[in-house]
Amino acid sequence: MAKGPNRALSEEKAKDFKGTLKKLISYIKRHRLAIILVSVFALLSTVFSIIGPNILGDVTTEIFNGLIAKITSNGSMNFDIIKKTLLILLGLYIFSSVCSFFQTYIMNFVSCRISYNLRKDISEKLHKLPLSYFETRTHGEILSRITNDVDTLSSNLSQTLSEFVSSIATLIGTIVMMISISGSMTLASIIVLPISVIGMALIMGKSQKFFTRQQKNLGDMNGMVEEVYGGHDVVKVFNHEDEEINEFKKINDKLYDSGWKSQFISTSMHPLMNFVGNINYVLVSIYGGYLVIKEKIAVGDILSFSQYVRNLNRSASNMAQIFSLLQPTIAAAERIFEFLDETEEVEDVLNSVSINNIKGNIEFKNVNFGYTKDKTIINNFSVKVKKGQKIAIVGPTGAGKTTMVKLLMRFYDVNSGQILIDGHNLKDFKRSDLRGLFGMVLQDTWLYSGTIADNIRYGKLDATIDEVKDACRTASVHHFIKTLPDTYNMVLNEESDNISSGQKQLLTIARVILADPKILILDEATSSVDTRTEILIQNAMDKLMEGRTSFIIAHRLSTIKNADLILVMDNGDIVEQGNHEELLKKDGFYAKLYNSQFEES
Repeated sequence: MAKGPNRALSEEKAKDFKGTLKKLISYIKRHRLAIILVSVFALLSTVFSIIGPNILGDVTTEIFNGLIAKITSNGSMNFDIIKKTLLILLGLYIFSSVCSFFQTYIMNFVSCRISYNLRKDISEKLHKLPLSYFETRTHGEILSRITNDVDTLSSNLSQTLSEFVSSIATLIGTIVMMISISGSMTLASIIVLPISVIGMALIMGKSQKFFTRQQKNLGDMNGMVEEVYGGHDVVKVFNHEDEEINEFKKINDKLYDSGWKSQFISTSMHPLMNFVGNINYVLVSIYGGYLVIKEKIAVGDILSFSQYVRNLNRSASNMAQIFSLLQPTIAAAERIFEFLDETEEVEDVLNSVSINNIKGNIEFKNVNFGYTKDKTIINNFSVKVKKGQKIAIVGPTGAGKTTMVKLLMRFYDVNSGQILIDGHNLKDFKRSDLRGLFGMVLQDTWLYSGTIADNIRYGKLDATIDEVKDACRTASVHHFIKTLPDTYNMVLNEESDNISSGQKQLLTIARVILADPKILILDEATSSVDTRTEILIQNAMDKLMEGRTSFIIAHRLSTIKNADLILVMDNGDIVEQGNHEELLKKDGFYAKLYNSQFEES
């Protein structure tokens, strides 16, 4: 399990709030029509809800005047007008609710579509990133951006967009209606609003960094959980449960610390808005009573105005809630866009070389390469490989054997020099075409959750079941599969641990056989099988390699005796080359490697 470098990715970087917001808006703009409809329904809902308090004030005034008339002059109350007015009011509120329903429905659709597009873009981005990106990050940290960050963005976006339109419309409409009742009372009510605006700005500035840190810590936690779960058997074998629990506690403490700080600071907006709202109520009560005494407004107007003040406070509170939700939303969006902005593999050439007539002649010409610029691990490497030759690459751990294969597949580009196939530079091929020439069997097997037949068919998606079975017979795995429940239709679980490591390796070899590539790469292909199975696989490989250029990386030198050319590497250089017999006669580096196997055994 990787520790240290991967888990150190939680260090906070400088953030671009405005830049992220612009990118997020660009995604929202894709749904202009839906956003316009949401805005229309929000405006209609708001307008009819805003008119309501004014009509209710008229009803209150009518009732008040009727009571006064009955007390002072034996008058009567006009119940017909009150009834009609209340029915109109009921109709307005029903219509407002219907508009609000459609507004919410469309907004949920928009937020889900935005999440869908983001996940699609992330998925496409995953396949365009260079191998170096994945080698410097944990799987869980990457998965967190696809799951947690997108979910946070989606859930918060559905609330913030619809609430933002409604709150703005309510705020403007309410102020207009308040002014229509009394300009002086309106001025007295909104004069305290700048206090809340300044307060929200200060709170947002303080809490944003904690929201960003919270999303980072959440990604680190996912990375550790995924990492430890994948290697839980190793953890138990070495009795490292306590160490992993302590490591989890450290990350969990960081998440707790950033989580409660971000939530505490952001939610302090609500008490601030309540404080402003209470001040407004006091001002309306005192000043409104004074205006009634002066007969400048009616009694019902105080009730209407109080309702509008309530709407005003609720809108301001909603705005505070929106800004509170906007912070984790931007923090999540920023992590997503950071991923989407990562440097992709260099674009393919426009006029690429066709692979139709490729024979398989390969040349490494003065190749120099290092994973970092200050440390070169392949030094001036040159070798020519003819079509159909079996080339074995041997050497101690860290000599550069697997690195050579990564360069051949263009997982990395050389720092200097060239790698040629039939005289054409690798960079003149499309990556997809180039990799289609190769078949690889790696030491680390990879199978996915699905049937055995589908896993083998991964090498040739349109293969028939008969072709799959033929490949399995060649790989000496058909008999084993026939003994399994459901045979070729048996479903492998997520970790593929319902079959043995050796059996998994056999299946991956069958997959390459089915793909029928022109060039083979076998990286410790028989490392996970027993001696008897190794002999069967070796015979199958000999048949498969006939007429094909093959690169064999092996530590067990007994498996490459029949190679046409053996390249002996040490510290990135070819120190010896020749066939097995020639190298043994030299009694050099290869001979020492070969004989050391028997000494160790």
